[in-house]
Parts: sequence; C-alpha cells; structure tokens
Amino acid sequence: MISPKQCLPFWLAASALALTGCGSGGEDASSAALAKKGGSAASEPMQVYATKVTDCASGDHPESALQGQVPAAMRTSANPFKGFNCNLELIGQQRGVGGNWSSARFKSAGRTCAYHSTAMPNPNRPKGTEGAQVIDITDPTHPLRTMSLSTSGMLDSWEGLRANQRRKLLYSANAANGGGNGDFDVYDLSGDCGSPQWMSTTALTFLKDGATPTQAAAKGHEGSISPDGLTYYIGDLANRRYYAVDVTNPARPKLIATFNMDNSPIGKTPHGLSISKDGNRAYVVAVGIPSPEQVADPTYAQNGFLVLDTSEVQARKPNAQMKVISATAFRDGSLAQHTITTKIRGKPYLVMVDEAGSGGISGDATVPSKLACAQGMSPFPMARIYDMSDEKHPQPVSKLGLETHDPNNCDAVLPDIAGLGIFTYGSHYCSVDNLENATTLACSYFNSGIRVFDIREPAHPKEIAYFNPPSQLDKTAVPGSNHVGFGQWRQGGPDWCASRLDFDHQNGTLTTMCQDNGLLVMKFKKGVWPFDNSAEAAEDED
Repeated sequence: MISPKQCLPFWLAASALALTGCGSGGEDASSAALAKKGGSAASEPMQVYATKVTDCASGDHPESALQGQVPAAMRTSANPFKGFNCNLELIGQQRGVGGNWSSARFKSAGRTCAYHSTAMPNPNRPKGTEGAQVIDITDPTHPLRTMSLSTSGMLDSWEGLRANQRRKLLYSANAANGGGNGDFDVYDLSGDCGSPQWMSTTALTFLKDGATPTQAAAKGHEGSISPDGLTYYIGDLANRRYYAVDVTNPARPKLIATFNMDNSPIGKTPHGLSISKDGNRAYVVAVGIPSPEQVADPTYAQNGFLVLDTSEVQARKPNAQMKVISATAFRDGSLAQHTITTKIRGKPYLVMVDEAGSGGISGDATVPSKLACAQGMSPFPMARIYDMSDEKHPQPVSKLGLETHDPNNCDAVLPDIAGLGIFTYGSHYCSVDNLENATTLACSYFNSGIRVFDIREPAHPKEIAYFNPPSQLDKTAVPGSNHVGFGQWRQGGPDWCASRLDFDHQNGTLTTMCQDNGLLVMKFKKGVWPFDNSAEAAEDED
C-alpha cells in the first residue's frame, strides 16, 4: 500500500495529477516502446469479471445491491453498515487496537498463531499495544492476544510482516510507509509461537549512487521471504529499489543485492513481490500512475510487473545481480501492489494485484473514477491472472473484477465514494490456498470486504464466498488502524480489509485482518471449500 502523501505530492488537489516519481512518462509509457524493450503490453483477457455467487447458505446476509457494493445509504452514522456475508461466517475475532496492512500465520506442534501489523504509535494507543500483535488462534473460536512485538523493525511493519514455516522465523522491516529507519527484525518461532523470541535487529544500508557514493538506510515498505526462508526481499519506495537480504544466519542478516528501478523498462517505483519456489525468480511489480492525459491515451502502458532473474542471489554469488527477463504492462489499472507465483493443475501462473484503478489516484476518489469510466475502463483495481508458461511473454488469462468494477455501473457506485479519497472498492492483497496446487484465491477488496474465488479454471474464475464485516459503531476509529490515518474513516462506514489471508484446510477456515475489526477467523459453509482436489499447503508456504 502506497500512501497518497508519498506518491501523490498534490493529493489534496481536486483533480488527478501527473506523477513523475511513481512511474514515468514519455515514450517508455507506450505499448510500442515497451515492445521495443522486450516487454509485452497485455491484450484483453476473455473474462473481465468473476462470476457472481448466487447460492448463499441459509442464515447468510447477502449483498443487497451490486456485487461488492455498500450503498451510500448504508454507510452513515444514522444507518451504519451491518455487514454482508455469503458462505463465510465469522467464528472468531480479536479486535484489539485494530490493524494496518500486513499479517502472517505460523503453525507448529499443534498450535497456530497469527501476527499482524498496526499503525505507527500515537498518543491514543494503550501502553503495551505498540507494534505487531501476537494472537494464539489454536482455538479459532477464541483468538487470544498474547503480546506485542515492539522492537524497531516491528513498530510499523506496514506490508512487510512475514513468517516462514521451514525456518520457523518471523521477519519485518521498519517501514513507516517509506519513512522508516532501515531496521530489520528477526524473531524465533520454534518454541512457543505465542511468545516469539527476538533474535536480531539490523540496520540495513546500501551504497547510494552519486558524485560521492554514500551509505543510506535501506527502508522497508513491502517485503517477501523466499520459500526456503534464506532470503528476505524488500521493496523500498523511498529509494526506488528492491533489496535481497541474506538471513541464512538470522542473528546477522546482511544486504547482498540491490535492483535499482531506474533500470525498469516500465514503472520506476517498486512495491510488492513474490519469489519462485527455487528462489531463482522474483516477480516484482512496477508502479505506474497515469495523469489524466495518459488515462485517455490508448497507447499508455506503464503499470505492471517484471520477471527478475535472481539466480545469482540464490547462489550467493559475490556482487550478485538481479536481471530483467521480461516486463508486462497494462492500461486498465495503476499503483501495482503485489504478485503471487503459483501453479494451477501443474501449470505456472502469476496472480498480479493492483492498488488503484485505471484513472490513478486523487484527493477525491470520484475524479479518477470518472476518468476511467469515460474510457470504458474499471474505476477500481482488481486481481488478475497470467499464464507464465513463457516467462518472457506472460499471457493475461482473466481478471477478478466485481460488478462494482464494471464501468457500466459507474453511476450506481460513484455516490458511495463521494467524500472519500482513496482505495474504496479496490483490491489490495490476495492469497491462494496452496502455492503448488492452487484451487482457491481469497482477496481483500477494501470496502467490498473479503472475496473468495474458485480458480480451478483460471480463465473462468467464479466467486464462491464473501464476508464484508460490519462497522464497529465507534465514534472515533481504533488507534491501531490506519483507516483513520489517511482521513478515510467514517463513523458507520465499512471497514478497510486490506491484508493477506490464510486458508486452513483442516478446519475449513480463512484468517485475515481488517483495519477496524482486527483479526477475523471465518469458516466456510459446508461443501463450499475445500474442494475435493484442494490440498493442505506445504510447510514452507507462509
């Protein structure tokens, strides 16, 4: 998640503005220029919207308007949002002080623990609640908060909190939305997962180019851990770089490689990423945010993802380099968020998720939405699936848009987001049930809540369940939520669901964190999930 203050210097302006720091203009933005550089501009996939779920279980509270919509009349202090659900029901919750952007899960020795980040410390926080929250969810119906992790790297994990089952470690880089100090934390989970043990805090630095090269802090924002748990990757927005951090010795992490996004043939700003099972590839996003003129330009394609060769990093080659294999950009989305590398029925795919819609971002959400709608493009971001059989030429397969994403419905949804400035009905984080055998994709879609899709036929995704938590009826937002930090919280309004999610095959549950509601454990209705061909995720999947 990128702050408007970071990527949009004139966020409070009444119109969307050109961004040179979060993308690039000129010829690089065109499909033709991208093709010349070895990249690919995506053509339209066959299916743009996920099939809507209609067979909700008895006792559910289905959506009353469009798929994904919370109508304006349902989001006021006088008529607060009461929530929607279909085939998913809440069975456990630990609200605490709320949360912000990232969460993780760890299972060991018959116990399961969840961890989630919270907003930067502020005077309204109860003492002892700063940093990452540790919650025992062994009994999913009674989540129990055990402690907070408040060392420097954990104080504001933003989108970088990750656990690794194989190494039994928890990682986080101090982020503060790109304003962090470069501190990187590692905790040991091998004993009691409800009581992580601090192992190290390391100040990471890189050599910054210039007339006189200097050491600078490698700042956190996004992060991902390689499946073997030996390399933690950081997306640093402030310095526009991706870093590889060697955590072979978790007591002495060290930065071993840097990829400067100035070398990207498309967007020049990093964000999230995923790493292949063998560690030899990184699928990193390249953030592009269009100006109003670029939204209307049919040749503009800047936002997307890169495939990087990270084999030298994985092999620990001295002076290891990360090299571009391919670049894929598309026009109908912006502010690229993260990727998931996975397999479906033995074939390689990439799930790529955006954070802003086709019109970019602005201080008034209706402005970029109207720009996108005028061009017949989605006003909100969504997840999309690519066939990665040829990594040099990824092929778009489908998009997981809801009815709210359909530009034909703009007139119906724009009143809902009036007075808001960012995110609203868009995607943020997604997770699959099994990286090696994905059957199901769950996504956090901000005001549209948690959406779950059957992706066994990736060209034809079908929504099978959703859970949109109710407003918590507070007169003020909880202090650990970043919903209020962006000035977007409204009394009676829907939550911001924006974190990654964890499937539990054995219990038939889905765990995540929404910013005002805190940790949520939801159970699928009988027969909905897991499918007959679903399998428990391997131990090295986080």
